[in-house]
Amino acid sequence: MGEPAEKKKTEFALIQLLPNLMTVGAICAGLSAIRFGVQGHYVLAVQLILLAAILDGLDGRLARALGSDSKMGAELDSLADFLNFGVAAPLVIYFWALQDMSSAGWISVLVYSVCCVVRLARFNVATKSEDENPEVPDGYFVGVPSPAGALLAMLPMFFSFAFDVETGLPRILICIHMIVIGLLMISHLPTWSPKAVRISRENVKYFLVACAFAGAAVLTYAWTTLVVLCVSYLGLVIWGLIKRPSG
Repeated sequence: MGEPAEKKKTEFALIQLLPNLMTVGAICAGLSAIRFGVQGHYVLAVQLILLAAILDGLDGRLARALGSDSKMGAELDSLADFLNFGVAAPLVIYFWALQDMSSAGWISVLVYSVCCVVRLARFNVATKSEDENPEVPDGYFVGVPSPAGALLAMLPMFFSFAFDVETGLPRILICIHMIVIGLLMISHLPTWSPKAVRISRENVKYFLVACAFAGAAVLTYAWTTLVVLCVSYLGLVIWGLIKRPSG
């Protein structure tokens, strides 16, 4: 006699739990980044946030590929995003360069974190809504996504690690930089999304070579490559702001 149908619906293969395990791993990475930031191990802290960003980019796609995406997984992913990119990233920056300042450093952290949680809340509402945003073309996000925002906020750290300078920028400029990135996250500026990119069959070989080159650059000159990628992305954001139709 077979098992009841209701029981079968509540059972999952272990591989179907892998996306949620990756999200939990990203949460652990973010929390550990805060710990190492407090202890002054800034390179390791940043590396853990980068690991969390990689896991964040993979867990949702893996869940859809395995047919194991769920409302719980989506909520868990959103909470992980806020912890990793709205809390861990600005705190690591604060411990690295801003904790010896007056209240300006902490205010910039608060502004950035609030912008990040507002951006995630808006994204969750838009995802659950059936209505599309007519102001944003297909293949674009509304505002800078939180993982990209965290990487852009840590750009001064990448610059410092790449060129072996103490902070890379005056502390007040780091504060202003964080606030500007936070405002970009909650803006209605269309920002490029790689999800909509399609590669023709003829260009696949060139794309693979480019990916191999990028991977080699990251492995060989990690911080310099991250600086270049962040500056390039900022260029795309600025271009989108310039080309945005008025009215």
